[in-house]
Amino acid sequence: MILLELFWSFFQIGIFTIGGGMAALPLIQNQIVNLHHWLTLTEFTDLITIAEMTPGPIAINSATFVGIRVAGTPGAIIATFGLVFPSCIIVSLLALIYFRFKDLTVVQGVLDGLRPAIVGMIASAGLSIIILAFWGEGGFTTNPQAINWISVLLFTAAIFVLQKWKPNPIYVILGSGIIGGTIYLMT
Repeated sequence: MILLELFWSFFQIGIFTIGGGMAALPLIQNQIVNLHHWLTLTEFTDLITIAEMTPGPIAINSATFVGIRVAGTPGAIIATFGLVFPSCIIVSLLALIYFRFKDLTVVQGVLDGLRPAIVGMIASAGLSIIILAFWGEGGFTTNPQAINWISVLLFTAAIFVLQKWKPNPIYVILGSGIIGGTIYLMT
């Protein structure tokens, strides 16, 4: 019975989450903390921390973590499957529709209209991260003293290195982390 509850809870999360893993967090909290009481709010906060630290999407990491906590390895498998199953169905149906009607002018018009919106959403998320990195949680200000100049320098250096030599981005991330950690330890 618990495996069915895990599947159904994460199936609902998977089918109603639009906008990525962070958008799933309120749904996950409602299911696992409020409705089923599988975790306390403190444990849920710890879950988010662990899910963010580990590789992979936060919603899948959360499903796996809750599944293990509630019903061991079978629970992890069932919860994770319940979360991804709706996406598999929806994407498969959309792919079938796309390949069947891709030559229609209206379909191409819809896709042409969506592309700039998607680029705008990605740019907006990137800009939000830049503002957070450069000015902190207080947000953008014209006060030069509020700017984290170390972050600006690391950002500029990373962009320069990526554009000039095109290394593997993982090396740039690791290098920036090492340089940033060293600088912050020295200050």
